[in-house]
Amino acid sequence: MGTATAGKNGAAPTAWRNWAGNVTATPARVVTPTSVEELQEAVRRAAEDGLRVKAVGTGHSFTAAAATDGVLVRPQALAGIRSVDREAGTVTVGAGTVLEDLNRALARQGLSLTNMGDIMAQTVSGAAGTGTHGTGRDSASIAAQIRGLDLVTADGRVLTCSEKENPEVFAAARIGIGALGVVTAVTFAVEPLFFLTAREEPMDFDRVTAEFDQHHAENEHFEFYWFPHTGNCNTKRNNRSQGPAAPPGPVGAWIEDELLSNGVFQIANSLGRAVPAAIPSLARIASRALSARTYTDIPYKVFTSPRRVRFVEMEYALPRERVVEALRELKTMVDRSDLRISFPVEVRTAPADDIALSTASGRESAYIAVHMYKGTPYQAYFTAAERIFTAHGGRPHWGKVHTRDAGYLAGVYPRFGEFTALRDRLDPDRVFANDYLRRVLGE
Repeated sequence: MGTATAGKNGAAPTAWRNWAGNVTATPARVVTPTSVEELQEAVRRAAEDGLRVKAVGTGHSFTAAAATDGVLVRPQALAGIRSVDREAGTVTVGAGTVLEDLNRALARQGLSLTNMGDIMAQTVSGAAGTGTHGTGRDSASIAAQIRGLDLVTADGRVLTCSEKENPEVFAAARIGIGALGVVTAVTFAVEPLFFLTAREEPMDFDRVTAEFDQHHAENEHFEFYWFPHTGNCNTKRNNRSQGPAAPPGPVGAWIEDELLSNGVFQIANSLGRAVPAAIPSLARIASRALSARTYTDIPYKVFTSPRRVRFVEMEYALPRERVVEALRELKTMVDRSDLRISFPVEVRTAPADDIALSTASGRESAYIAVHMYKGTPYQAYFTAAERIFTAHGGRPHWGKVHTRDAGYLAGVYPRFGEFTALRDRLDPDRVFANDYLRRVLGE
């Protein structure tokens, strides 16, 4: 995870590094506020000193969205459940709350988020602010489940935002990439705890792409992984059920989730990095190792899984009706190239939402995510993939590797100008700017 510490006796702080190790920064100072008032003061002081401010969660973004040479804010002390409103179906939590802690705390109270991504190591504000999402016919992103948030702006004020209060800020700040201020609290919609039955099943590439629309229509949550250099995929369908919980047996779970998905996969990737020519053979073995299984559990135990093999990732959201064509083009490109890809390609979906810079803003979307093992050259693969994704009007995930700039992004986000105008109003002096935001939002 990301780490940063202030040096002793006022010495320069050590470098901060993200989870994947592909982004580093050396901030002038690091603050860990224990109250909103301390955070407000830190922002005001930074502005007076001419320093930029960025908040950083657990460093799970692959972009430099949180990097700064100014003041790095660690919100981890602003954590925990602040209130639960069962009548309204909401929970308010500190912005530094880690998703795993939130999920466990909600489950103890018989509550759950409706949907989530496949890992839960991020803070709620970091996950929401970069557009983290799961897969779903009717729900997907974490930000779309937000009903309110508190934001410390560049002048040190706290703005409380919802559909009724500061609605124009709420429309943008749920996915704000850290450009509008520092989020201090988030109110999520929650519902009574429910069961999901997961059905995982190997399926060949031609079948899953031919039946993609059918699988999407018939399942609340559908996703699949394609193993490059093979015609093999693994599908996952999650649907609500009456229960009771019937999790995978401890031996089966250990084999699938730890041995195959982390242990053997780590060894295979290390071997592939050392001997790239072995990757296609390893991919064929890996894609056949996973077997069909069905299990039932509470949502976060079905949606999420441990990710201990480190990687770098690019992900693009495409109009849902374009995803199969784009994926077939990606497969053709890989098959005809000298590339050696040891990580599966992930495909997920999301319904349209109303958040200005959401990758699903105003359109039903499907996502294609490409990964490379940490420490292997990824530029050639990602460049070729990005060429395909952008040809289909793709929108890059704000927290994952991409090369797009404001000129391109203004063309694929109808509400891009709405967001940048709000940024001009809330942060005219660019207290929350950094190199990444200059590229993706313009000056």
